[in-house]
Amino acid sequence: MISILKKMLIPVMLGVAMLSAPLANAALEKRNFCVFDLIGKQGDVFSMMQDYRLEAMKWGVDLDLKAYTDEKILYENLKSGKCDAAALTGIRGRNFNSFTGTLDSIGSIPTYNHMKQTLKLLMSPRMAKYMKNGDYEVAGVVPGGAIYFFTNDRTITSVEKMAGKKFAVLDFDKSQPVLIASVGMSPVNATIATLGPMFNNGSVDIIAMPALAYEPLELYKGLGENGGIGDFAIAQLTLQMFIRHDRFPKGFGQSSRTYSFSQFDTAIELIDKSTKSIKSSYWIKVPEKDKAGYNELMRQARIKLRDLDIYNGKMLKFLARVRCKLDPAATECSAPDRE
Repeated sequence: MISILKKMLIPVMLGVAMLSAPLANAALEKRNFCVFDLIGKQGDVFSMMQDYRLEAMKWGVDLDLKAYTDEKILYENLKSGKCDAAALTGIRGRNFNSFTGTLDSIGSIPTYNHMKQTLKLLMSPRMAKYMKNGDYEVAGVVPGGAIYFFTNDRTITSVEKMAGKKFAVLDFDKSQPVLIASVGMSPVNATIATLGPMFNNGSVDIIAMPALAYEPLELYKGLGENGGIGDFAIAQLTLQMFIRHDRFPKGFGQSSRTYSFSQFDTAIELIDKSTKSIKSSYWIKVPEKDKAGYNELMRQARIKLRDLDIYNGKMLKFLARVRCKLDPAATECSAPDRE
């Protein structure tokens, strides 16, 4: 009797399942999501975005992920509308939102604690008005790690010794040539694709990169036996998610921002793993007595880039408040020309 009932019920149950699956999928809006990852589909960034895709379903959207190893192509596809959403570096995304694009400004976020406190405030609903700019909305910001100077000559231990050295600058970032020229180095245009090879074959002496790029770009080849990495963060890289907000349900952006902040610790774990993979002998200790001077040099550079409309003044003030809240005794907090 039981076997007869099974034979009768199984087709009915299968029929219900087949009917309900299309109905469930039909409720989700389908959108494409373009993801920049140096390694492609096998990279940590793309893996994080796969987890993000599952969360986005809860907000009514089924994202079709596509990996890009060339950020410029991704940028152009988001700009032209081929991508409904995209994950790319904050430096490249500055053209979509200068406010969040200034998070990557030189020396403005000294530590990961500063970054955490910054994003905790930025990703909250009260800052939502700063997340939209034209057709675009920032739907999340994830840390990409501290940016360090990589050099093929570890005797370059001061700004003075950098003078005359060739430094690879990203061809789309207007801030880098200004910064490099201010300390007497010679800027050499590069793309994300060519930056690693240029350092590795000796075409340039210095590059600025996060630890996450060490293995994918094989930067140990450029460091060789005589190179080194300054253990002083000159900036913080961010990965930022942008959506064309008119293609997404109301409230999607804020739900996404809240989720992105919940992934802060996961991102830091990946960064720490990459940092620890670097051979300890490569790290060059920057003396504490020199750091105050470097911080002031970077502060003056931020002010200059603000006046050139490259950095967003509101964001610089916001970041200065975070720094002074965490370190009220810092010299900049009483400077007459505070950001």
